[in-house]
Parts: sequence; structure tokens; C-alpha cells
Amino acid sequence: MPTLLVLLMVSSVFTADPSAATEEFGIDEKAVSYSGFQVWSITVRSNGEHKLLRQIIEQYDVEVWKEQKTDKAAITELLVAPQVQRVLKVKLTEADISYGIKINDLHTVIDNGNAKHNMSSLNTKTGHSMDWTKYHRLADIYGYLNYLASTYPSRVELINIGTSYEKRPLYVVRIFNRSSSVVKPAVWIDGGIHAREWISPALATYIIRQLVEVPANEALLCNVDWFIMPVMNPDGYEYSHAFNRLWRKTRSVTSWTSCRGVDPNRNFGYKWGGLGTSTNPCSDVYKGTRAFSEPETFATSNFIKGKASSIKLYLTLHSYGQAALIPWGYNVVYPSDYSDMLELAKSAVSKFTKYRYRVGNAAAIYYPAAGGSDDWAKSIGIKYSYTFELSDTGAYGFLLPASNILPVCQDFFPALDVFAAKVATMKV
Repeated sequence: MPTLLVLLMVSSVFTADPSAATEEFGIDEKAVSYSGFQVWSITVRSNGEHKLLRQIIEQYDVEVWKEQKTDKAAITELLVAPQVQRVLKVKLTEADISYGIKINDLHTVIDNGNAKHNMSSLNTKTGHSMDWTKYHRLADIYGYLNYLASTYPSRVELINIGTSYEKRPLYVVRIFNRSSSVVKPAVWIDGGIHAREWISPALATYIIRQLVEVPANEALLCNVDWFIMPVMNPDGYEYSHAFNRLWRKTRSVTSWTSCRGVDPNRNFGYKWGGLGTSTNPCSDVYKGTRAFSEPETFATSNFIKGKASSIKLYLTLHSYGQAALIPWGYNVVYPSDYSDMLELAKSAVSKFTKYRYRVGNAAAIYYPAAGGSDDWAKSIGIKYSYTFELSDTGAYGFLLPASNILPVCQDFFPALDVFAAKVATMKV
């Protein structure tokens, strides 16, 4: 997060009980307020305009939410603090750069985006607290995973692959048909790499439920195993619920004590430290001191490497933008089998009926970003590796209302039929 934002933010009201959150985390910290903050969409149509915009962003320390390219323009979405809104309007007008306000007051969107709750109560009928009508805290998610493991031992194995920086368990769910002793090709799915992208763990847990608890989906387990990690960054995820809705990174201590955390999706060990990363610990794209410096990325990569001979497809769930992104992401470079990857992605996306997704090279559609998990997975031999940027296209951005959870999940799930059919044909 830019330094200016850290200095500007004061107490907030987006948790149901900030004092409870402080007690839970054992620290004296006030929740961040985004009252008056806006999200602007800036369109530039030339290299000169793009250079001027970058200068303005750097001069006023404005946080970039998303950058994407079209055939004729580049669109940048910015989080703009109240204190710099007037001067930015003047600067953009002087530069003849067009802009629009997509979110007028971030606090209002945050406040209305999720049911106000800290911890859901146990549903005695279902045996767990999970549903997909609101965004759940980590305790609900982990409680659900444990419930599944104990209720469906012939189908679910809950694997603790390590601990986070703040000593939370890192769980992977293996979903399989225990009656078969044959080693099957597998699909890996992860969510929650970036803390604020709440729709990502929601979709990952929805997929788990569909595979485990819905008999109509049993065919997906016949020839394929599934490894699903719904929350790769549990510390950041909890922090985004308790203190800062827009927190992105891990929560490790850095060389700057006032700026914590590393971007886990810049911390994987392929082309680490390249374009789209930062050496500044206060940056949202801080790469860390070395590849796999974070216990979360280290544990995840070790587990995947141990299963690399069987994992044939890697899906990492993010938001937002509605795009299926194909490596390489470190620069606009295409792998030799790009046409195979593009064909499969287009086939999967064709199953979506509610949301329209772009498909293409990650760096070409968005921007270069080195050290990403999808590039790393591709680099160790997982042929099909994709990042899915989920809904929406900017009306809410990272703050997708909870009312959208089920529509997004239900729209996405049929694509797994396409992926599973392809993986089932691959040899282990």
C-alpha cells in the first residue's frame, strides 16, 4: 500500500466489532477507514499520455488497482484518497487525459458488501457454518474443511502442509475416490493468495462442496484427483476482515517495521524480481527479500513440487477483471505450447453463461508481473497453468458484494467439466 495512504487512513467501521478484532489479534490497532476514497478509471491512448499518467501516480503516491489493455487504449483504475482528488482532477485535465469515477465512496461499498458478522454460528442441521450468501472468516472455512474430512473420509483428505507467518495452518483438501488405488492425474486449485480478493476463497470452497457433497458431480472424481487450497494467505485474509478490507499481502515483518507483508504472487521462484515487482516493503507488489521468502509460498511450492508428476493442471483464482490469463506473465512472451493452452482455456470459458471472460497472455492483456504462481507452476512442468481473474469488471472491483457469490460460483463450476476431461486423458 502506498505510503501516503498509510499516513492518511484513520479509524474505521467496516468490522462488526473492531474491539473484538483487536482482542483476537492481540494488538492495539485501529481499523482502516476508506471514507471519501474513490476509484477512478483513467483511459490513455498514447505512450505520451501513459508516461504522464505514471508521473502523476508516482508524484501523488496513488494506488493502482488494475491495469488492462484494449486494442486502442490502456485503462488504469486508481484508488484515490480524498486529499488528492482535487489536484488529480486538475493534473489530468491539464494533460487532456480522460477519467471517470467508478466508485464514489469506498466506505459505503465496503459497509454494504457483506453481512455484518465476526463468526458464524454452527448450523446444527448441516454440521458446519458455511454458506455462500456471505463472505466467511477463516474459522468458518477451516471448520468446514474439518467437517468434510470427518464426514466423508472415503472422499476427503485434509492435509496440513505447513504454517503461515502468524502460525495459522495451511490446509490443502485432497478430493478423490478412495476405492481406487490407481494414481490419477490431478487438478490443483488455489484461492486467497491476495487477501482482499474474497470471492476467490468463496469460489474455492464452493468447488469443494460441489465435488464432495453433490452426488451429481461424482463423475468428476472417476478419473481425476483434486487438490484445493482455498486460502493460501490466511494471515492476510483475516487481517482484511478485521482491520483493512483492502489488505493484499502477507503479514510478515519487513525491514520497514511500519510496512508489513510481501505480495505472495510476486514471491514465487520463476523470474523472481523482474517486471511488475518492487523492492520497497511498503509497495503492494513488494517481492520479498528472496524467492519463497514467505512460509506460505514456500510450503505451497514444496507441496506442489512433491505432486508435480501427477498435477497436470494448475488454476489460481483471483479478482477482478473477468479474464483467463495464460503464461508467461513475467513479460509478453508465449510458451511453445501456447496454442494448446489457449484452446483449452477458450473451451472452458465457453461454459460461462452469465459473465464474459477475456482469454489471452497475462502480460499482454494486463501488465508484466514476475514471480507469479502460474508462471512458476508452468516452469516446473505443469502443462496447463492459468490465472482466473473473477468478477467483476470494475463496478465494485475487489469489493464484490456477497450477493454475487453464488452467481459467480454457479457460472464458473461447469468449466471444471472441460478441465477434468482434458486432465483425465493425460498420463501420470
